[in-house]
Amino acid sequence: MTASNPSLKTSTLVVAGVLTLVTSSQGIFTTASKVDGKYEYNFGTIVLLAEMFKLFFSLYNLRKELQLKPESTQMTKDWKTVSLFLVPSAIYLAQNNVQFLFLKYVDPSSYQVLGNLKIASTGILFRLFLKRKLSTLKWVALLLLLIGATTSQLDTCGSKVLSAPIQGYLFGLLSASLSGFAAVYTEYIMKKNNDSLYWQNAQLYFFGVCFNLINLTYQDIHAGFHNGFWLMTPFHGYNKWTYLVVCTLSSSGLLVSWIMKYADSIVKVYATSMAMLVTMVVSILLFGQTPTLQLFLGILTATASLQMYYMSQDDLFMPPSKDQMALTGVIVDSSKAEK
Repeated sequence: MTASNPSLKTSTLVVAGVLTLVTSSQGIFTTASKVDGKYEYNFGTIVLLAEMFKLFFSLYNLRKELQLKPESTQMTKDWKTVSLFLVPSAIYLAQNNVQFLFLKYVDPSSYQVLGNLKIASTGILFRLFLKRKLSTLKWVALLLLLIGATTSQLDTCGSKVLSAPIQGYLFGLLSASLSGFAAVYTEYIMKKNNDSLYWQNAQLYFFGVCFNLINLTYQDIHAGFHNGFWLMTPFHGYNKWTYLVVCTLSSSGLLVSWIMKYADSIVKVYATSMAMLVTMVVSILLFGQTPTLQLFLGILTATASLQMYYMSQDDLFMPPSKDQMALTGVIVDSSKAEK
């Protein structure tokens, strides 16, 4: 957490905690939205609705901000700056397509395990792209998070885990790289200037809406309109759980943008990784899944990683107490006296 202001640190902890809960709820609601084990809706419309909600939310709050404090609301409007927000939307769209290719070559268990590579890619790009130096202690903490997240997803019966063809590993690496780059690049443009967060979000989500509209239309054209035109039946197959998925997806996006503006990409990595573990625990309680030793060990390792990442060097290497220093002094003095 990069914030030096105590109140900002507290806010970051609260936002990260809420993001963890919202993200974990998203996975649970998505599972609950299935009908007879299948999704009856077009998931692309879910993403589009979430992007539209985030856009309207940002525009509404930007308007209020301009009314209340117009003199302090900064909005950079030159095309060179605005065009920067094109990139994250394009990356996320590319990542979604890569994930479909990824799933063609790997089983769900391997998909979950290899997906954790985004932890490493975010840390590496955080260092290279943003020039943020991470201490050895923080690198070890990220490695522990990667191990914990992976361990929690290993199935004792899953002998086929990580037995994918080479294409699966390549697409997994590409997906993780795109995820890490999108996170780090978004942080870069959010912190590039002191523009209003709502103005930056409005630009980001405007392009998100445009790209998703294009993607949905392209998919229908590519499929020869086999299922009709999505615009004619955008809510086909929706149920109450589906709308909750839209709400959680929208909320998580807004929370992530706040973190990118006022904290950093690593906070987001921890929040989303801990959300995965929370989802697995809740799934055990709600859906009757069997708890495993791997999950227990994964939670312990991820928790230790979180503590280690935000631990200072003074906490790790505690300086000797006054009594110890005094005792050392006595021993040294006595040795000199004997000589």
